[in-house]
Amino acid sequence: MREIVYGVHQSLDGFIEGPNGEFDWPQMGDELSAYSLAQCEQVGGFLYGRRVWELMAGYWPQVESISDHPHDLAFAPIWRRTPKVVVSRTLTGAEHGAQVVGGADLGKEVSALKEQPGGDLLLLGGAGAAGALTGLGLIDEYQIFVHPVVLGGGKPVFAPSERMGLRLVDSRVFDGRSVLLRYRREG
Repeated sequence: MREIVYGVHQSLDGFIEGPNGEFDWPQMGDELSAYSLAQCEQVGGFLYGRRVWELMAGYWPQVESISDHPHDLAFAPIWRRTPKVVVSRTLTGAEHGAQVVGGADLGKEVSALKEQPGGDLLLLGGAGAAGALTGLGLIDEYQIFVHPVVLGGGKPVFAPSERMGLRLVDSRVFDGRSVLLRYRREG
Protein backbone atom coordinates (compact mmCIF):
# COMPACT_ATOMS: atom_id res chain seq x y z
CA MET A 1 0.00 0.00 0.00
CA ARG A 2 1.21 3.47 -0.83
CA GLU A 3 1.94 5.88 1.97
CA ILE A 4 1.22 9.58 2.30
CA VAL A 5 4.24 11.68 3.22
CA TYR A 6 3.55 15.26 4.33
CA GLY A 7 6.43 17.57 3.40
CA VAL A 8 6.25 21.06 4.85
CA HIS A 9 8.60 24.01 5.40
CA GLN A 10 8.19 25.81 8.70
CA SER A 11 9.81 28.60 10.66
CA LEU A 12 11.66 27.89 13.89
CA ASP A 13 8.58 29.07 15.80
CA GLY A 14 6.28 26.64 13.96
CA PHE A 15 4.60 28.65 11.22
CA ILE A 16 4.18 27.80 7.53
CA GLU A 17 3.47 31.38 6.56
CA GLY A 18 4.03 34.70 8.23
CA PRO A 19 1.47 37.04 9.81
CA ASN A 20 0.59 38.50 6.40
CA GLY A 21 0.56 35.20 4.53
CA GLU A 22 4.17 35.59 3.37
CA PHE A 23 6.18 32.57 2.24
CA ASP A 24 9.34 34.37 1.19
CA TRP A 25 11.59 33.05 3.94
CA PRO A 26 12.50 29.40 3.08
CA GLN A 27 15.87 29.16 1.36
CA MET A 28 16.48 26.37 -1.15
CA GLY A 29 20.21 25.69 -0.93
CA ASP A 30 22.00 23.12 -3.07
CA GLU A 31 21.68 20.23 -0.59
CA LEU A 32 18.01 20.85 0.16
CA SER A 33 17.30 21.22 -3.55
CA ALA A 34 19.03 17.93 -4.37
CA TYR A 35 17.10 16.12 -1.61
CA SER A 36 13.80 17.60 -2.75
CA LEU A 37 14.36 16.79 -6.42
CA ALA A 38 15.41 13.20 -5.67
CA GLN A 39 12.36 12.68 -3.46
CA CYS A 40 9.99 14.14 -6.04
CA GLU A 41 11.46 11.95 -8.78
CA GLN A 42 10.48 8.84 -6.79
CA VAL A 43 6.92 9.62 -5.72
CA GLY A 44 3.83 8.25 -7.41
CA GLY A 45 1.93 11.52 -7.11
CA PHE A 46 1.67 14.93 -5.51
CA LEU A 47 -1.18 15.84 -3.16
CA TYR A 48 -2.18 19.47 -2.60
CA GLY A 49 -4.83 21.35 -0.70
CA ARG A 50 -6.83 23.82 -2.80
CA ARG A 51 -4.88 26.94 -1.81
CA VAL A 52 -1.46 25.39 -2.45
CA TRP A 53 -2.77 23.84 -5.67
CA GLU A 54 -3.83 27.24 -6.99
CA LEU A 55 -0.33 28.60 -6.32
CA MET A 56 1.37 25.58 -7.92
CA ALA A 57 -0.94 25.51 -10.96
CA GLY A 58 -0.29 29.20 -11.54
CA TYR A 59 3.49 28.89 -11.29
CA TRP A 60 4.90 25.57 -12.52
CA PRO A 61 3.34 25.39 -16.00
CA GLN A 62 5.05 28.66 -16.93
CA VAL A 63 8.01 28.73 -14.56
CA GLU A 64 10.62 29.14 -17.31
CA SER A 65 9.20 32.58 -18.12
CA ILE A 66 9.15 33.60 -14.43
CA SER A 67 12.30 32.18 -12.84
CA ASP A 68 15.85 31.22 -13.73
CA HIS A 69 16.54 29.53 -10.36
CA PRO A 70 18.20 26.15 -11.02
CA HIS A 71 15.87 24.33 -8.59
CA ASP A 72 12.78 25.72 -10.32
CA LEU A 73 14.06 24.74 -13.76
CA ALA A 74 14.91 21.22 -12.58
CA PHE A 75 11.59 20.69 -10.75
CA ALA A 76 9.28 21.96 -13.52
CA PRO A 77 9.47 18.83 -15.73
CA ILE A 78 9.03 16.60 -12.67
CA TRP A 79 5.92 18.56 -11.69
CA ARG A 80 4.48 18.38 -15.19
CA ARG A 81 4.81 14.60 -15.56
CA THR A 82 3.87 13.54 -12.00
CA PRO A 83 0.19 12.75 -11.30
CA LYS A 84 -1.47 15.36 -9.11
CA VAL A 85 -4.41 15.14 -6.68
CA VAL A 86 -6.15 18.14 -5.12
CA VAL A 87 -7.96 17.82 -1.79
CA SER A 88 -10.85 20.28 -1.87
CA ARG A 89 -14.45 20.61 -0.75
CA THR A 90 -15.08 23.41 -3.25
CA LEU A 91 -13.36 22.43 -6.52
CA THR A 92 -15.13 20.14 -8.95
CA GLY A 93 -12.23 19.92 -11.39
CA ALA A 94 -8.64 21.06 -11.83
CA GLU A 95 -6.33 21.79 -14.74
CA HIS A 96 -3.10 20.02 -15.70
CA GLY A 97 -4.67 16.57 -15.42
CA ALA A 98 -5.16 16.80 -11.67
CA GLN A 99 -7.75 14.67 -9.92
CA VAL A 100 -9.94 16.29 -7.25
CA VAL A 101 -10.97 14.45 -4.07
CA GLY A 102 -12.82 15.73 -1.04
CA GLY A 103 -16.44 14.91 -1.55
CA ALA A 104 -18.73 13.42 1.04
CA ASP A 105 -16.21 10.82 2.20
CA LEU A 106 -12.66 12.18 2.03
CA GLY A 107 -11.32 9.27 4.06
CA LYS A 108 -12.69 6.70 1.65
CA GLU A 109 -11.44 8.60 -1.41
CA VAL A 110 -7.91 9.04 -0.06
CA SER A 111 -7.77 5.47 1.24
CA ALA A 112 -8.61 4.32 -2.30
CA LEU A 113 -5.71 6.42 -3.62
CA LYS A 114 -3.37 4.76 -1.13
CA GLU A 115 -4.49 1.32 -2.31
CA GLN A 116 -3.61 2.05 -5.94
CA PRO A 117 -0.30 0.72 -7.26
CA GLY A 118 2.67 3.05 -7.56
CA GLY A 119 4.96 5.14 -5.45
CA ASP A 120 4.07 7.04 -2.31
CA LEU A 121 2.00 10.23 -2.40
CA LEU A 122 3.73 13.45 -1.36
CA LEU A 123 1.47 16.04 0.27
CA LEU A 124 3.23 19.36 -0.17
CA GLY A 125 2.79 22.41 2.02
CA GLY A 126 -0.40 23.88 3.38
CA ALA A 127 -2.12 23.11 6.65
CA GLY A 128 -5.77 22.57 5.71
CA ALA A 129 -5.47 19.33 3.75
CA ALA A 130 -2.75 18.08 6.08
CA GLY A 131 -4.96 18.75 9.09
CA ALA A 132 -7.91 16.95 7.52
CA LEU A 133 -5.80 13.93 6.51
CA THR A 134 -4.06 13.88 9.90
CA GLY A 135 -7.45 13.85 11.61
CA LEU A 136 -8.41 10.83 9.51
CA GLY A 137 -5.17 9.03 10.38
CA LEU A 138 -4.10 8.92 6.72
CA ILE A 139 -0.67 10.58 6.88
CA ASP A 140 2.05 8.01 7.43
CA GLU A 141 5.12 10.24 7.64
CA TYR A 142 5.74 13.89 8.44
CA GLN A 143 8.80 15.56 6.91
CA ILE A 144 9.19 18.95 8.54
CA PHE A 145 11.87 21.25 7.14
CA VAL A 146 12.72 23.79 9.83
CA HIS A 147 14.25 27.03 8.55
CA PRO A 148 16.30 29.44 10.70
CA VAL A 149 13.78 32.25 10.86
CA VAL A 150 11.34 33.36 13.57
CA LEU A 151 8.16 34.80 12.05
CA GLY A 152 6.46 35.83 15.29
CA GLY A 153 3.04 34.69 14.11
CA GLY A 154 1.13 33.43 11.13
CA LYS A 155 -0.40 30.09 10.23
CA PRO A 156 0.78 27.18 12.37
CA VAL A 157 1.85 23.89 10.80
CA PHE A 158 -0.35 21.91 13.17
CA ALA A 159 -3.70 22.72 14.68
CA PRO A 160 -4.72 19.26 15.90
CA SER A 161 -7.93 18.80 17.81
CA GLU A 162 -6.33 16.10 19.94
CA ARG A 163 -2.89 14.99 21.04
CA MET A 164 -0.91 13.05 18.47
CA GLY A 165 2.19 11.03 19.30
CA LEU A 166 5.02 10.97 16.77
CA ARG A 167 8.27 9.00 16.64
CA LEU A 168 11.42 10.61 15.21
CA VAL A 169 12.89 8.30 12.55
CA ASP A 170 15.54 10.56 11.03
CA SER A 171 16.98 14.05 11.04
CA ARG A 172 19.32 15.81 8.67
CA VAL A 173 20.92 19.23 8.22
CA PHE A 174 20.90 20.87 4.78
CA ASP A 175 23.28 23.59 3.65
CA GLY A 176 24.26 24.33 7.26
CA ARG A 177 20.91 26.09 7.68
CA SER A 178 17.77 23.99 7.52
CA VAL A 179 16.93 20.82 9.43
CA LEU A 180 14.71 17.98 8.26
CA LEU A 181 12.81 16.18 11.01
CA ARG A 182 11.17 12.95 9.81
CA TYR A 183 8.43 11.57 12.03
CA ARG A 184 6.05 8.61 11.86
CA ARG A 185 2.79 8.32 13.76
CA GLU A 186 2.99 6.42 17.04
CA GLY A 187 0.72 3.42 17.36
